[in-house]
Amino acid sequence: MVHFVYIVNMKSIILLVAGAALPSIIIIILLLRADKARPEPIGLIGRSVFYGFLASIPAVIIELFLDSFLGLYPGLLGIALKSFIIAALVEEGLKYFFLNRYLYYNPAFNEVMDGIVYAACVSLGFAFAENLLYGMDGGWVLLMRAFTAVPMHAAATGIMGFWLGLSKTMQEPVQANAAKRKGFYYALVIHGAYDFFLFMGSTFALGALVVLFLATRSLRALVKRAKAIDDRNFAIRDALNSL
Repeated sequence: MVHFVYIVNMKSIILLVAGAALPSIIIIILLLRADKARPEPIGLIGRSVFYGFLASIPAVIIELFLDSFLGLYPGLLGIALKSFIIAALVEEGLKYFFLNRYLYYNPAFNEVMDGIVYAACVSLGFAFAENLLYGMDGGWVLLMRAFTAVPMHAAATGIMGFWLGLSKTMQEPVQANAAKRKGFYYALVIHGAYDFFLFMGSTFALGALVVLFLATRSLRALVKRAKAIDDRNFAIRDALNSL
């Protein structure tokens, strides 16, 4: 009997991990296919995902602490604070920290598209950790998040990654820092707006789907823009090297 329960529990854990990881894996594969012209080191991709997973640990601690003060701010103000500060600022801030501290200065990070790839991978590691927590409520939660929260993380942080990647092409530190801040603000607004509509509930929750649609559409456009910039820069570099 004990052995049977152990097997059942192990199967449940395996299904939870697989279900939590699958959406992130699919999006990472799509990103790697988009970046196939000059692919990134697989080891660094794995580290990016791991950094995102690590970022979820302080995020949970900080968010639980800040949540304890939400009772002081009822109504729309409380929802806005939870959405833009407790959720978006904390989570995107931690993702940005790991991106800027451990990936931005890596020699392999040398294209605009690289910013999107590494940033999205960090976000998907974070989303995987979130899925493990939310997935304990049932498989239907993982199914719903596979089409909502997971791509939202990838889109919001991926857009931030575009601006981080673009900043690498700028000679002036002031311009580069401004681009990095711009990317962070975009991620903050997208993530916060998504959560705000979601936390409002009822028909307002449909607004989260609108935000998700616009964010993913923007990311797709930025992927095309990033690849065009990178192709042009490499063509110029090759031409100069051939002289």
